[in-house]
Amino acid sequence: MSRRGLKTLGQLHSSEGQNEMPLALFLYVRSTKVVKALKCVKQDGLALQHASEELKGDREIVMEPVQQDGWALQYASEKLEGDREVVMEAVKQDGWGLQYAFEELKGDREIVIEAVKQYGRALQYASEELKGDGKVVMEAVKQDGSLLRYASEELKGNREVVMEAVKRDGRALQYASEELKGDRKVVMEAVKQDGSLLRYASEELKGNREVVMEAVKRDGRALQYASEELKGNREVVMEAVKRMAPCFNMLPRS
Repeated sequence: MSRRGLKTLGQLHSSEGQNEMPLALFLYVRSTKVVKALKCVKQDGLALQHASEELKGDREIVMEPVQQDGWALQYASEKLEGDREVVMEAVKQDGWGLQYAFEELKGDREIVIEAVKQYGRALQYASEELKGDGKVVMEAVKQDGSLLRYASEELKGNREVVMEAVKRDGRALQYASEELKGDRKVVMEAVKQDGSLLRYASEELKGNREVVMEAVKRDGRALQYASEELKGNREVVMEAVKRMAPCFNMLPRS
């Protein structure tokens, strides 16, 4: 062991009121505890929750479980929840672990990108600044379009980000800016997946024959969201009825 290591352990020995125990014996007892703890957390990273407060603050011990399971970060000491290297290891294993990091590290772009790459939903724990970072948000919506809900208002109005989101999940349209709810290509992408998403389109597009026709082809019930003019369009209504006919045939006859 290095002189620095001995000094650190010696300080720990004194600070814990262990002066009555010879330093050599103290070091032996501590090393035995560390070996046992390492053995446990190697078998099950979440076993860290049962460790003493002293061992939860031991960087060597904590590093082992967070490399297995990012969730284990929640059991580390506050000091280690603010340790950049420890947190990075945790989010590499499970991006969900970002929620247990210090606020400062939730604003660390490299850590947050790593977290959302591993688990897109980690975006919700990123700092407000990074929820407005195009690369971070794009990484998240590529996995799950509904994560657009956590993006900044500015990015909810970014056509490239929103288009990617609705391609992944048409329901992301509801989180888009009012301007993009009036973007024909964006809305068309959504209603091609689920006609009922016409409900989130702008009033103008609810009166667009091509958009509404696409919506009722997917789901006849989307007709209820069409403009009054298109609710009176014979071809649109016929298409909607045709799509709903199988449902009518399943109804009990009187």
